[in-house]
Amino acid sequence: MTIEAENAAQLVSDNVIPLHVAIIMDGNGRWAERQGLPRLAGHRAGTENIRRVLGATYKAGVKYLTLYAFSTENWGRPHSEVTGLLEILQSVIREEVVALHAQNVRIRHLGVLDRLPDDLALSISEAVEITKGNTGLNLCVAFDYGGRAEIVDAVRHLIAAGMSPDQVDEAAISASLYLADVPEPDLIIRTAGEQRISNFLIWQAAYSEYYSTDICWPDFDAAEIQLAIDEYGQRQRRFGRLPIEER
Repeated sequence: MTIEAENAAQLVSDNVIPLHVAIIMDGNGRWAERQGLPRLAGHRAGTENIRRVLGATYKAGVKYLTLYAFSTENWGRPHSEVTGLLEILQSVIREEVVALHAQNVRIRHLGVLDRLPDDLALSISEAVEITKGNTGLNLCVAFDYGGRAEIVDAVRHLIAAGMSPDQVDEAAISASLYLADVPEPDLIIRTAGEQRISNFLIWQAAYSEYYSTDICWPDFDAAEIQLAIDEYGQRQRRFGRLPIEER
């Protein structure tokens, strides 16, 4: 490794503010059940929490925030819950896109649209188009997203482009992912105590730092975001290497 590369790696290690934070927003249903409320009430509370988390991450200096809102596996939930989730997202887009645009937030969609209701798919596409010129926080919403499906789609794209097997490498696959221009997540947070990745950003998360908390998503506030970022700042990211002084 060159001196320049070593210096660059050290700068990454010394950067205590993650450039990209991704969050698995878990625990909405459990939160609702503890309150004696229906599960969809938890999803609505979780959606309302996004606004304060956006503000907290932006204030902390984060440039990219990815939220795992609906996975490919979530289609297997009860029909009433799935329908309710789709309706909640539709209403949130209608209510929030103007305000987010005014705040210079760029909305990105991570996943596929062809299985969504037509009006919801159109609303998502319009939100992406309206905010595409914004230069503030990038809000990437993973909706109908699965990490394995993303990798399969990337490989299919390369095959369709006529790439030969010997040309397929990590760089080629990375360039064919849904949001290839978004940097890999530095920090992945999961709420509600679970400690699994759940098919989320499995290609991009190869060297991400993980943070798990017992706090359910509707209660994960600005103070909790700061705790996660503070812990991230105490970690030394090695990327499979050893610092010079330890060799």
